[in-house]
Amino acid sequence: DLLDALDAQEIAAFREMRERQAIMDCLTRYSRGVDRLDRDLVLSCYHADATDDHGAFMGDPQEFVEWVFDLHFKGQIFTQHHLTNHSCEIDGDTAHTETYYIFTARNRDESLWIAGGRYLDRFEKRGPEWRIIERTLVIDWYHERPGNSVWDSGRYANLPNRGAAKPDDPLYRLHPWGTRV
Repeated sequence: DLLDALDAQEIAAFREMRERQAIMDCLTRYSRGVDRLDRDLVLSCYHADATDDHGAFMGDPQEFVEWVFDLHFKGQIFTQHHLTNHSCEIDGDTAHTETYYIFTARNRDESLWIAGGRYLDRFEKRGPEWRIIERTLVIDWYHERPGNSVWDSGRYANLPNRGAAKPDDPLYRLHPWGTRV
């Protein structure tokens, strides 16, 4: 058996990598959930008693989803939350992370928002799952510009697989993840 050949230090390192990946998977699930306007997916990233401080908003996960989805429904046609650098320190069933993000939005008035910053999160592992218990959003930079997108003609006209909210996004039609979440 392979595990018998590993020493205790190697097994501990493997377990830590598994825990770090579970935390990163949670962060990725959050980004997908917000971009697809998938309420259940976003809520699956938080413990019910969590708090989220997004600067213009502070509250629990249910309130956060109401606030952010209202913002996106009213103001944006499409958003993308890209995760970049990620630091994670695990201490038992608690983890502290700093995850850089780049946020882009195509707004209903065709302007574009681009922002960069960091999620400062405290995670707790309860049972088998890591979820956010405390989140603070830090905005490091921001840019807004008028848009010049033309979707009805040119290179991207008539593309069948344009991003959209749940359930209209191609993810929910083409990928097994779409049927599980």
